[in-house]
Amino acid sequence: MPSIEILGAAAEGAAIHLRFRLDQPGVIGWQLYDPSTGAYLQEGEWSEIAGRDADLRIPLPAEEGAYSVQIAPVKDRSRFIEIQANVGAGKLVEIGTPRILTASSVRRSRLLRAIPKAFLLPTRSVWRNRKLIGSMVRRDILSRYRGSFGGTLWTFLNPLLLMATYFFVFGVVLRTRFGADTSRTGFVLYFLAGMLPWLAFSEALGRAPYVILEYRTFVKKIVFPLETLPINLVISGAVTEAIGLVVFAIGLLAVRGAIPVSVVWLPLLLIPQILFTAGLAWILAATGVYVRDLGQVTGYLLTLWFFLTPICYPESSLPASALPILRFNPLFVLVRAYRAVFLENQAPSMRSVLGLWIVGAAVAVLGYAWFHRLRKSFADVI
Repeated sequence: MPSIEILGAAAEGAAIHLRFRLDQPGVIGWQLYDPSTGAYLQEGEWSEIAGRDADLRIPLPAEEGAYSVQIAPVKDRSRFIEIQANVGAGKLVEIGTPRILTASSVRRSRLLRAIPKAFLLPTRSVWRNRKLIGSMVRRDILSRYRGSFGGTLWTFLNPLLLMATYFFVFGVVLRTRFGADTSRTGFVLYFLAGMLPWLAFSEALGRAPYVILEYRTFVKKIVFPLETLPINLVISGAVTEAIGLVVFAIGLLAVRGAIPVSVVWLPLLLIPQILFTAGLAWILAATGVYVRDLGQVTGYLLTLWFFLTPICYPESSLPASALPILRFNPLFVLVRAYRAVFLENQAPSMRSVLGLWIVGAAVAVLGYAWFHRLRKSFADVI
């Protein structure tokens, strides 16, 4: 890494006069950046330094604004000088104190600045387009069954028929039971409590690989917030779960006569569940544009995921050696937590819920970043 010592810097007219010392002669170059975005603007001429002391004049653009100037040896840019400059009215130049930085310190600084944006940008986008999202979710639910005899009634019937099918297979045919409660009603309650988070999760992810292709005209012809399309699926899935929750609450009242107070913990589970689902939906939606077979692969993986999660069978039936691994499954944590708050009148494990929040937030941020990175080429591929 080259050694650099700053000897002096001053603004001279519409330029910066910089004097510095290197540990060895070499070729020096400088580049201009936008300090607010880090975007590269232009590169200046290279200057050969015969001795160790360098005297460099850096002209600045005539346009008013703030600029970041970076000066470094051409062969090794791991250490460089940075000067913040501002071009005012009448080409009046003001400069800040020069700093010697390293490439690694700049990367760390950018990462630290990017972390708040990573959480802020998805939230801001969803909030700014909330009316559009609400309108599209409503249209999606209504159009799904338009023209059928049942109409919007299928919104209620679909989750009911799905849950009834699994109940018949595992509760009636295979006679699966949970814990000490060997009755069919006990199995139904435990089974439905586990199905509730799965309904929303599987519906959103099952459709996510196709969503950008379905709305391909929005990609090509108009300016549209494409990142809201996977969110529409997540909210549609949440509506399906809400319907399931109503049915489940009615059944719980009929069988046990009351809904436990512990359901107040439910929002603590719903938020990371939605974050986790949204993050995966963004990843699948963006990747599905480039990998057209992703929808079929996702369907198979969702089936596998369902049977690896103790929804239709008791957790005790799993091998003891598999439990430490399966506890990393967010759906495993959700199913256990739903059963705790609805059926056992207990608060969910705070350690597991904290892990769920961390995983949900991380997947949401990474998913949005992945979608944002790939969306620039959607129009070329579609």
